[in-house]
Amino acid sequence: MDSTERKSGEKDTGVGAVSRLFAVLRALGKCPGGSERVTQLAQQVGLSQPTTHRLLRSLMDEGMVEQDLRSKRYRLSLEFFALAARAGQSGNLRDVVRPSLLRLSASLGDSLFLLARSGFDAVCLDRSEGPYPIRTFTGDIGGRVALGVGQGSLAILAFLPEDERETVIRYNLPRLRDFHLYDEVMLRSEIDTVRRTGYAARNTGVLEGMAGLAVPILDRDGRAVAALSVATISDRLSADRMPTVMDMLKREAAAISQKINPFDPVLRRPSQVFGQRE
Repeated sequence: MDSTERKSGEKDTGVGAVSRLFAVLRALGKCPGGSERVTQLAQQVGLSQPTTHRLLRSLMDEGMVEQDLRSKRYRLSLEFFALAARAGQSGNLRDVVRPSLLRLSASLGDSLFLLARSGFDAVCLDRSEGPYPIRTFTGDIGGRVALGVGQGSLAILAFLPEDERETVIRYNLPRLRDFHLYDEVMLRSEIDTVRRTGYAARNTGVLEGMAGLAVPILDRDGRAVAALSVATISDRLSADRMPTVMDMLKREAAAISQKINPFDPVLRRPSQVFGQRE
């Protein structure tokens, strides 16, 4: 028996027991496929199989872990994830980002938008109006556009994991051609530029007289879940002003990234906010 373990007949109590319980939870959270056998779990946490089994039974009694009766593998339960979700309900993505939209809109005097990924699209979750009349691809709150159309959705697309990005590119290329925006070479070149600079910007394009700049909002794994985007008239996004706008958006996006709740349902089903089907 491991020297740090208690005797097999003694209950797991105290700080050491809590540490072992959390070690088991963390190991389950990292398991490939989301489940594991007790033998492999014991090896991962550095405990004997009887002690690991006893800890798992305690977690099952509390509803945090469940066992597949056919495979005998253990996994984190739905109640565990529901508990985490309830703990993170202090603010969803729109609540977190709203102050940033207001600050940026007031400071820049332009319209600001929050876009979130929804499958192969980007959905406008919120906006703060500036004084200038503008046109955008997404339109009002709840509008959606194919990822790659417009600066906000391009910023999201560029910072998806590579395999997801490739899937989206293959699916969306025919849709992007409908906008007369990109062929595949041009799209991939744009994505490379956005990944290198950390932002997407265009002073003129399909929407005549309109300009935009967007930065991705990344989760803790560096994956884009949303974007902050400014939309304005072309004269207001000159080469001289663009670095200032970019710096302000990047600072806000970095602060937002630290506040993202990974269990926020808005990140998984943004369209449900507006009663739309994914």
